[in-house]
Amino acid sequence: MIAVFGHLNPDTDAIASALVYARLLTRQGHPAQAYRLGELNFETAYVLKELGLTAPELLPQLAAGSEVALVDHNESAQSAPHLAEYEVTRVVDHHKLGDLTTAAPAYLRFEPVGCTSTLLLKLHREAGLDIEPQDARLMLSAILSDTLHFRSPTTTPDDRQAVEFLSPIAGVDDVAGFALAMFAAKSDLGDTPAETLLKMDYKVFPFGDPEQTWGIGVIETTNPAYVFGRQRELLAAMDQIKAQDGLSGVLLSVVDILNETNRTLVLSATEGKVLREAFGVVAQDGVADLGARISRKKQIVPTLEEYFAPQA
Repeated sequence: MIAVFGHLNPDTDAIASALVYARLLTRQGHPAQAYRLGELNFETAYVLKELGLTAPELLPQLAAGSEVALVDHNESAQSAPHLAEYEVTRVVDHHKLGDLTTAAPAYLRFEPVGCTSTLLLKLHREAGLDIEPQDARLMLSAILSDTLHFRSPTTTPDDRQAVEFLSPIAGVDDVAGFALAMFAAKSDLGDTPAETLLKMDYKVFPFGDPEQTWGIGVIETTNPAYVFGRQRELLAAMDQIKAQDGLSGVLLSVVDILNETNRTLVLSATEGKVLREAFGVVAQDGVADLGARISRKKQIVPTLEEYFAPQA
């Protein structure tokens, strides 16, 4: 049985891709089971509830040599803690190549699209398999989530075409309304603990040589005022995780989905200096205005990688 899972702190694409790819592999004669590496965010929970699906189980510690397939990630820092003990036989991802190594040749499918689910649609069509309505709705949800309904600069024509193809199969006539309902669920944060808010879409990245590690979280919301109303709590949570995990810095971007803006919480002078020198922005009252830089993958991390790169 192949264990299929997305990254830590899973988003809608990580969960949807694990479910869809596990079913695709099984249909192709390779029995597979979807798992998750963390708790669901509010948007993903909403999507699964609307479909009447339960969340995949948390990945247990597997026996050494167990066969696994990765979706929506390929970096060890974002994956299962015992990944090095497993046999990675497949990876389907839309991120840059990370530090993944395999003991034997593996099936790798990487394309610079906005969402892993866009690639999974291609795999179905290349295999000549019909798309099941449940899988169509999962993939549609993931693409709308990852591209912020085409607002993200990561959006490609392939993602738009995928949504056009999937929406009738999924039974979604009003795609814009469907996306807004997802974003509303994502923004209904209630009395969620600050640490949970920070970790809902949070990844750790290594930068530079000598290497340092930065935690970068994102809160995508239609109600940024609520998030900034809890700024003090969030900064305290950032400070705690920075000390706890021995990080060099922590950033938390608050992305206003509808207005396509990014205001980032700045924990200390260390983070403020990096944002000033890398992005040319000055923090005021603990917040740096990063303008329309709303994609961590395409607009935040690459700039930091360039900033921290060793100088020739």
